[in-house]
Amino acid sequence: MAETKPTATAAAATKSISSGQPKRSSNAISWIAPFACILLGFLIWRYVLGNPDNFARPGTDSAIWPSHEGPKSALARMYEGGIIVPILIGFLLTVITFVIERLLTVTKAKGTGNISEFIRKVQFHLANKDVEKALAECDKQKGSVGNVMKAGLRKYKEMIGNSELETEQKVLNIQKEIEEATALELPMLEKNLVFLSTIASVATLFGLLGTVMGMIRSFGALGDSGGGAAAEKLSQGISEALYNTALGIGTSAVAIVMYNVFTTRIDAITYGIDESGFTLTQSFAANYK
Repeated sequence: MAETKPTATAAAATKSISSGQPKRSSNAISWIAPFACILLGFLIWRYVLGNPDNFARPGTDSAIWPSHEGPKSALARMYEGGIIVPILIGFLLTVITFVIERLLTVTKAKGTGNISEFIRKVQFHLANKDVEKALAECDKQKGSVGNVMKAGLRKYKEMIGNSELETEQKVLNIQKEIEEATALELPMLEKNLVFLSTIASVATLFGLLGTVMGMIRSFGALGDSGGGAAAEKLSQGISEALYNTALGIGTSAVAIVMYNVFTTRIDAITYGIDESGFTLTQSFAANYK
């Protein structure tokens, strides 16, 4: 009977841990945001860039896409880039939205102070067998590394008073607790980065699509007229078409840069989490043989 008791105790501890895990929050708002940004992009294109006051000869032929002519500014000329422009504006707004959201989340996940310094302080307290001070350091850190370390330290403290399990079993329990805490933290860090990576590729393609469509319209107008008027329309059409390319490449560049910035920061936090787990297991194995 003495051999089955530790197994039952470990199972009960695992069950209590699993039942206490928070449920992952829904990501529905994140999927709604891109569509909302594209809709806002259309409104900006139609009613701000396409304001009749921005054109010398405003058109009244359509409520959705009036054929305005004679743009008075560069922004007004962007309106003539075509229906791809509002989509590109929507992509840019989506990138800005998720950059702000990820910046707030990753900054919060990093916590306060230097992660390496935090781990060194915890190692010092554990070497002195002062778990309470190590827990206090986690409360000060307030980041993902602190959260994982705190979960591991609670199990660490529990295993110190456990006289039924062997040292190896205790270390495995601590390691399992750290893995479960890590599994809750990492999805939150990587959430929504897929939007930045996708837009980084798609924005350039949409920009080129808008350019091609603009060039088709330009050469179509060239074929319908001749002389100096044709050359003028061609040059205007090429200029308008290239706005699509510029907007697409610019949006893609911002998305790529910010994606790399966030992945670098997340890698640093992930490394800190891995190091914290190694610290706890090695400390326990050394201090409580």
